[in-house]
Amino acid sequence: MSPVRPEPLDHARFAGARRRRAVLDRAMIGLCVLAALVVLLPLALILAHLLHSGLARLDLAFFTHLPAPVGEPGGGMANAIVGTLVLVGIATVFAVPVGVGAGLFLAEYGHGRFAAIVRYAADVLGGVPSIVVGVAVYGLVVVRMGHFSALAGGLALGILMLPLIIRSTEEVVRLVPQSYRLAALALGAPRWRVIQDVVLPAARAGIATAVMLSIARAAGETAPLLFTALGNRFWSLRLDQPIASLPVMIFDCARSPYPDWNAQASTGALVLLLLVTVLAALMRVATRRIRS
Repeated sequence: MSPVRPEPLDHARFAGARRRRAVLDRAMIGLCVLAALVVLLPLALILAHLLHSGLARLDLAFFTHLPAPVGEPGGGMANAIVGTLVLVGIATVFAVPVGVGAGLFLAEYGHGRFAAIVRYAADVLGGVPSIVVGVAVYGLVVVRMGHFSALAGGLALGILMLPLIIRSTEEVVRLVPQSYRLAALALGAPRWRVIQDVVLPAARAGIATAVMLSIARAAGETAPLLFTALGNRFWSLRLDQPIASLPVMIFDCARSPYPDWNAQASTGALVLLLLVTVLAALMRVATRRIRS
């Protein structure tokens, strides 16, 4: 039998296919870049608007003075900035231990009906509007206390933080290789010690990122604070009394008929955006150091 000779390669056909693949590759990369620009466009427009309308009043007095009365120039939102930090701090103290603990339970022991109920409840809670959470905390806490308070506001924000922390912690902990757990168990460590000394350190960077995202969401919420912390135009750091917050003060100033207060609202929104950005940047730096 005579050997079968391979057909000669059609270099022109292969060159054309290569060019088509290159064109398609560039087109898909261009579409991805376009999608990224569409995502960045709203943030750029918001930032440009806030810089244009609020940067002129951004000075040291804005961070150190109380809001000025109607008709008087100047003033600041020092009490609202501190109040926002207090409310977010209360929410974090409540939400982080509960959320991380629930996420660890779902990741390590979440195989029964009770775990399915907890997972479903976290998913449903993540879709509940924030104003509904505010009304619920108002009925359960504010009405029983007889007055608005920083504790009620922090609790409402903490409830809003829980779903993101729970589900993110569960997913991050599941990414920890099973070999880590098996190696620690083979050395004789109990299950709780494996979770504490092996699983959590391996997943802490992802957990820290989830906590930061939840804090960023809670810091900008207004609706639940209207029913819980209410607001305060004076200094008040008592946890059992109404407290000022940047979102509520921005809301009050933005809907007022006074131009000075409208300008203060833009400056307050710019400060709130900068505050969340700084917190996110600090958490990214800390997360990077943890990973390294």
